[in-house]
Amino acid sequence: MNDERLTVAQTPDGTNGPRPAGNRPEPPDRPDRPEQREQPEQPEQPRKRKRRGPGPFTLLLLPGLLTVTGVAAFLALGGLPDPWPDDSDTGASAGADIDPSYVPWLRKAASACTVLEPSVLAAQIDQLSGWVDDSDDLSGQKGIAAFTDSEWRTWGKDDDGNGKSSPRDPADAIMALGRRDCSLAKKVTELRTEGRVSGDLVELTLAAYAAGPAAVTEAGRVPADAKTYLDEVQALLPRYEALDREDSGGGAGGPAGALLTAPVSPLTITSPFGSREHPLTGVTKLHTGVDFAAPQGAQVVAARRGRVVFAALTSAYGNRIVIDHGTIQGKRVETTYSHLSSLGVAVGRTVEAGTPIGRVGSTGLSTGPHLHFEVILDGYYTDPRPWLAT
Repeated sequence: MNDERLTVAQTPDGTNGPRPAGNRPEPPDRPDRPEQREQPEQPEQPRKRKRRGPGPFTLLLLPGLLTVTGVAAFLALGGLPDPWPDDSDTGASAGADIDPSYVPWLRKAASACTVLEPSVLAAQIDQLSGWVDDSDDLSGQKGIAAFTDSEWRTWGKDDDGNGKSSPRDPADAIMALGRRDCSLAKKVTELRTEGRVSGDLVELTLAAYAAGPAAVTEAGRVPADAKTYLDEVQALLPRYEALDREDSGGGAGGPAGALLTAPVSPLTITSPFGSREHPLTGVTKLHTGVDFAAPQGAQVVAARRGRVVFAALTSAYGNRIVIDHGTIQGKRVETTYSHLSSLGVAVGRTVEAGTPIGRVGSTGLSTGPHLHFEVILDGYYTDPRPWLAT
């Protein structure tokens, strides 16, 4: 063992720095130091270092160090399997990291026809853009669903009601892709019914998207030109299979594609989510939910299984209930029910989808009986309409 150790010393600039103990400057000559006393000249003899036994630190730490080193070498040679394997590329087990606000739009778009599933739309978008809202200058494709201007004129609409139809608006793009796919699914279904093509309807639909219905008809199956696209989309499908199932936090109990069941029936929208001038205050600001027309005293039910976290009278919302539904796609989801004439539940109660929780009223800042319904995603208000089958 090398006995030379580092000690902290003042460097010339006044800072502390490491310096070998062996290089420590000697003090001025002292007569009592053995090396300073005059000695008769003798033949130079090799210096013998005194052997020392192991110190207490060595006795205590050496066995542990040997054990750790041995275990490390054993594992490096593959002695044990990794108990926490990297599953970043294991498809379904890893899940998909997409914006949770897209989920209700994916389900709503897929519910337009029986052939589509939300996972199919999600895998298509992943293949087309990787969920990146970027434009391809060469092809003219825009947004996450890669629509050209001419394609958008056919399939695009203002689905989220923000006053603008744009392929760069994710909600509009998802719904437009759903309409396009459902139209193609209808065509290939007819072709297969007539016996002109054969194969799985989802595969034929994706092939028609890639190569066109005419190419599918001519081949009578998935044409060779569409095979690469089909393979790439199908390879991505396992990432999004969870979108095709109800969240484990409790089913909504609503129609296919909806994550939330209707809080009142029927769902007649009188004021949508978005910027508006308040009818009483005259202030223009975000209308944080959707107003549903309903008569005084109509039954209001929970839109999803959850726990009541607020139930009280407020100045603006009147009688208001807030239900925490846990997480969906990693984001906390809450729903609110305001202007109620009466409260039917208390804080702390767990309710199921469809459980009566109150009655429609006009308490608080309200011009008449209606239900003001909100969806809060991780603390932010979001448009409730795609979460519901309206």
